[in-house]
Amino acid sequence: MTSPAPSGPTMQSPTIIPIETPTLGDRSYLVHDGQVGFVVDPQRDIDRVLDLAAGEDVRISHVFETHIHNDYVTGGLALAERTGAAYFVNAADEVAYDRTPISDNQDVPVGTSMVVRALATPGHTFSHLSYALTAGGEPVAVFTGGSLLYGATGRPDLLGREHTQQLVHAQYASAQRLAAELPDATEVFPTHGFGSFCSATQSDATDSTIGAEKRRNPALTADEETYVAELLAGLDAYPAYYVHMAPANTAGPSAPDLSLPAMARPDELRRRIEAGEWVVDLRHRTVFAAGHVPGTLNFGIDGGFATYLGWLIEWGTPVTLLGETEADVATAQRELVRIGIDRPAAAATGGPQDWSDRPLASFRQATFADLDQVRHHRDVVVLDVRRQPEFAAARIEGAVNIPLHELPKRVHEVPDAAEVWVHCARGYRASVAASFLSAAHRRLVAIDDTFANAELTGLHLITSDDHTTADDDNSGDDGSSAEEPGDGSTSDSALQTAGDKS
Repeated sequence: MTSPAPSGPTMQSPTIIPIETPTLGDRSYLVHDGQVGFVVDPQRDIDRVLDLAAGEDVRISHVFETHIHNDYVTGGLALAERTGAAYFVNAADEVAYDRTPISDNQDVPVGTSMVVRALATPGHTFSHLSYALTAGGEPVAVFTGGSLLYGATGRPDLLGREHTQQLVHAQYASAQRLAAELPDATEVFPTHGFGSFCSATQSDATDSTIGAEKRRNPALTADEETYVAELLAGLDAYPAYYVHMAPANTAGPSAPDLSLPAMARPDELRRRIEAGEWVVDLRHRTVFAAGHVPGTLNFGIDGGFATYLGWLIEWGTPVTLLGETEADVATAQRELVRIGIDRPAAAATGGPQDWSDRPLASFRQATFADLDQVRHHRDVVVLDVRRQPEFAAARIEGAVNIPLHELPKRVHEVPDAAEVWVHCARGYRASVAASFLSAAHRRLVAIDDTFANAELTGLHLITSDDHTTADDDNSGDDGSSAEEPGDGSTSDSALQTAGDKS
């Protein structure tokens, strides 16, 4: 083990700068002493890190990975190669590239005053490490990756059900270790927990300390049995693209190519759609509904673009991007390389009138108040595309549920003749769903409204507190996850029955 570097008389407190990736719900970190610095868990688009370091006038000398990531492609290897930094990855991880192996309780001096100590914190993965930072011998912070988050912990089920029980108990022990070994004033800097599906639960907190987590984190306030039971009961579906991230990260991702793809004309776009490729309209859902190229899919860059596209797409399907400007296309490209979709097949800019050699398609948008009025006059199918736990907690009476991540393979279950009103919690997922239904030539109305407004109308809601047969049918109490059969999603027969009414 390397001895800590001595502190100098002019030592200053380290500067810790979060690098936000809000669309994936993650943070990376640049930490420096004014001259040299290290980076924790960098995302694939390393130009952001390089620009930040240049602006701070510091040299990046070390890059640390807390774990082999499951929700994004790392930029760690590319950043280390670009800067000449030492690249630290757990010695237990089998990777296909050169790295500096690091193990539990190993100290790494950075600059003249900072020391980073690796702490084994398995739970999110078997080989997960946290990194405790001291400066001048004084504890400053701990970078916890997917271990101890703000009011939560990283989920333990991403490596498969067969490992979940072992990992959830390990996660509890890891949180306990951090709380026992680090002072209460130690600042906590996780990678996940800002909307990432890598978090077991979500929190609105933006900062914390070990002391604060001792007061509010279930892994530190509950006994182990209660923590395990409640965490496992709350686990929900997670994006399908996650399965591709660990293989990419162990292979050693290169720096991405963010140059614009070739521009496509309307006839090429039509050929791509007819071939089954994804031609993705990046515009806001309101303008997409008003007019779009038939067969295009709407994943607006104003929402969870990469998460939901990566979740729904069959991996390897060519993607073409349609944006109002080149900047919109570039933003989407940046989002996609973070999840391993490296090069769009083509792109086009402008508007739908520039992209189509056929008449445009459109559909109506409405509110929950509109739905309440319509149901007084005629039967319609109410399609709820939220995830199963959301549906089970509160749903419109008579609504049918196909979670958005299941819809591409279940569109055929939506009756051809029915008038379908599709909704989610806030409108984004409903628009994605509506674009699939529009491409399948269904009659539809997309509800662009918050689900909280449904309760303010005359719509009757069934909640998890209602002990009804319908509630029992959708309870998911068989232990299956929301992404597998038996989860309480609406069956084909139930949808057909609803369609027969309309």
